[in-house]
Amino acid sequence: MQSTVSSLTEKSRYFIEQEEKYSAHNYHPLPVVLTKGEGVFVWDVDGKRYYDFLSGYSAVNQGHCHPKIINTLIEQAQKLTLTSRAFHSDLLGEYAEFITNYFGYDKVLPMNTGVEAVETALKLCRRWGYTVKGIAENKAKIIACEGNFHGRTSTVISFSSDESSYKNFGPFMPGFEIIPYNDLNALAIALQDKNVAGFLVEPIQGEAGVFVPDDNYLSTAKKYCEDANVLFIGDEIQTGLCRTGKMLACDHENVRPDILILGKALSGGTLPVSAVLADDEIMLTIKAGEHGSTYGGNPLACKVAITSLTVLKEENMSALAEQSGKLLRSELKKLNSPFIKIIRGKGLLNAIVIEHSNPDAAWEFCLALKGNGLLAKPTHGDKIRFAPPLIITNDQILECVEIINKSLSVLESF
Repeated sequence: MQSTVSSLTEKSRYFIEQEEKYSAHNYHPLPVVLTKGEGVFVWDVDGKRYYDFLSGYSAVNQGHCHPKIINTLIEQAQKLTLTSRAFHSDLLGEYAEFITNYFGYDKVLPMNTGVEAVETALKLCRRWGYTVKGIAENKAKIIACEGNFHGRTSTVISFSSDESSYKNFGPFMPGFEIIPYNDLNALAIALQDKNVAGFLVEPIQGEAGVFVPDDNYLSTAKKYCEDANVLFIGDEIQTGLCRTGKMLACDHENVRPDILILGKALSGGTLPVSAVLADDEIMLTIKAGEHGSTYGGNPLACKVAITSLTVLKEENMSALAEQSGKLLRSELKKLNSPFIKIIRGKGLLNAIVIEHSNPDAAWEFCLALKGNGLLAKPTHGDKIRFAPPLIITNDQILECVEIINKSLSVLESF
């Protein structure tokens, strides 16, 4: 890392060293210091422009600083930003009506970060399990999948299979069973336990390297859950909001989660906004004072989320992601590179797996991409997500594939 930083300009090195000195070391960023974003591009402090192929982990599906979203943010920020839930605001009801109609649910429980929404969904599921399904007190179980990433709270890491997420953070929360992802037989066996209240699943596992399950996995899993009187909880924080070519990734199989979890692009990348949606039988099991958040449902978030969701439909971003994703994957395949072992994805949530004898090859490749004007980052060593904002054009896709092709040459040198 030190040699990489020393090769940067004085200005970039200043900001990186400042961050290293005063900020916790819980991330290992690519050595680039960004100062501006617009559409599919970001600029560093030295004025160099890059294609953003991470999109804030799919938080900026609509593109950086989308004018309509920013205008709404500014307008509402000058009027009222926070009331807390101790009082009503004139925007929470409007937002609740808008988003429940948008996705077809009775109620929404607004939160801030993605993992807060996951925690909320888990609590809702357990409460439903006790008060509706009739599970004995403190016996409710929730099934999760190996390779999952649902956040980093103490509860959520309790069912992680990623050692870097859970090692030396125990003891862990009981009440979870981890089964293999994309394994219907394992799910069927786990559902035989009458104490199971819910099945928590990502329609595509993003952080694990964009693992796309087999066709009909989600729809069959939903049927299994219905037969077992178990809630299907869809974590669409990264896969939702047009990223995979449908409004929700579950829409590819016409699956309607019993509990739907949203976040990231719900604000177009402007501030933390998340949401949990469910019907009354589930949502109304939580009463006043039993769950909440100071910032959850704040007026600023409500107004911004309405605009962010409106932009997705107005600009037909599902169709854009579907078409652009097919073009990206087909052009990557044409490269026929010996260093690209696997190309996979849906819509504009894609990944490649790097094949190389050097364990640092994916990192070195990303440094080369950066040098050539494209930003991406490895996950789990050899996997690299390619997930640009959904507004990227066909010509820009082709330009980016050329950058990728050019950057692959670095892998020939070691």
